[in-house]
Amino acid sequence: MKFKYLTLTAAIFGSLTLVACGAGDKKAGGESANVIKIATASPLSGGQATAGKDNESGARLAVEEINAAGGVDIGGKKYTVELVSEDDAGDPKQGGTVAQKIADDKSISAVVGHYNSGVTIVAQPIYAKANLVAFTVSTNPDVINKAAKSDSGMTMIYRLDGSDAMQGPALATFAQKKGLKNIAILDDATAYGKGLADEVEKKAKSIGLTVIAHESATDKTTDFKAILTKLKSMGIDSIFWGGYDDTAATLAKQARELGITATFLMPDAVCTDNYLKIAAAAAEGTICSATSLPLADLPKGGEFKANFEKRFPGQPMQAYGSLYYDGVYTAVAAIKKAGSTEPGKVAAAMKGLSLEGLTGPISFEDSGERKDAIIAISEAKGGKFVTVDQIK
Repeated sequence: MKFKYLTLTAAIFGSLTLVACGAGDKKAGGESANVIKIATASPLSGGQATAGKDNESGARLAVEEINAAGGVDIGGKKYTVELVSEDDAGDPKQGGTVAQKIADDKSISAVVGHYNSGVTIVAQPIYAKANLVAFTVSTNPDVINKAAKSDSGMTMIYRLDGSDAMQGPALATFAQKKGLKNIAILDDATAYGKGLADEVEKKAKSIGLTVIAHESATDKTTDFKAILTKLKSMGIDSIFWGGYDDTAATLAKQARELGITATFLMPDAVCTDNYLKIAAAAAEGTICSATSLPLADLPKGGEFKANFEKRFPGQPMQAYGSLYYDGVYTAVAAIKKAGSTEPGKVAAAMKGLSLEGLTGPISFEDSGERKDAIIAISEAKGGKFVTVDQIK
């Protein structure tokens, strides 16, 4: 399909005025060097497939826009961008297999992914060993704090959004501001869900909230009634769920069926239309934290949403398509700065890189954390998430 040159593309490409010194590299085996390959990985199957497809589509939209705008100029030579998409199923074991497949493909220049923190923690050392820089939305602090470096000591992973070390405290603080006092914490025992639940619990206790209980389920739990029945008699006024939108919706519906009126406190992976659709009336009043600004609060958000929905009709936008989109543009900016498609040179070009993205100015600390990350607090009202607070 042929695409028109988009205003949003012009704005972002205008920010990529980076000097490309030297011609692009030939790939191993003599492959022609007129293609830039960027890999992306998300759960395209399983319970989180809705989020995964959103991620992939955001990345694909960026690739198609870049190519429609004439591709990428490196040393006077035009390159087209090709997206290599892989399904990690949200499973660390499959994620490791996918990462090794990507790392073994010497024609790939960078990676945008993964989604789940547990998958990223497994995959990232594999990419680092292959000198592949990765751009992730995974929010567990250990994704950055315990990340593998390259053999030469370079940072090899960059987070495109805020971490749970920001998100957990922000959500607990907002709960207190809202007048909530007695919180029950549940998690799905994943690196993402458990890690975030621990952050919420730590902050809640430090500011005087009472943590009534902290229970664990799994990311595949379909029956929460035993846990919820136990909590119902314990005087809770709020329930935090550390997990993803599919299980969150099940939890919310079953809680309301049992007559529990507590306020739901949900993390970024639940700030989705998928949660609102599945939970239906049970979602009303849910307080949700997001690790970047919602599209409605972004200057180019409406334009991006319209372009996304035109390109992928019938596919409702979720939480992270905009960040995967920015991940592709960030990878391309690094390639342009490096003047090369060689992975090690692309990774080295990340130091000091900055550009204007859809989700705001993009630059990073030496650690790989995004500078000026924002936590947005939203409330489900009338079938939509409405931003009620922003915390830096």
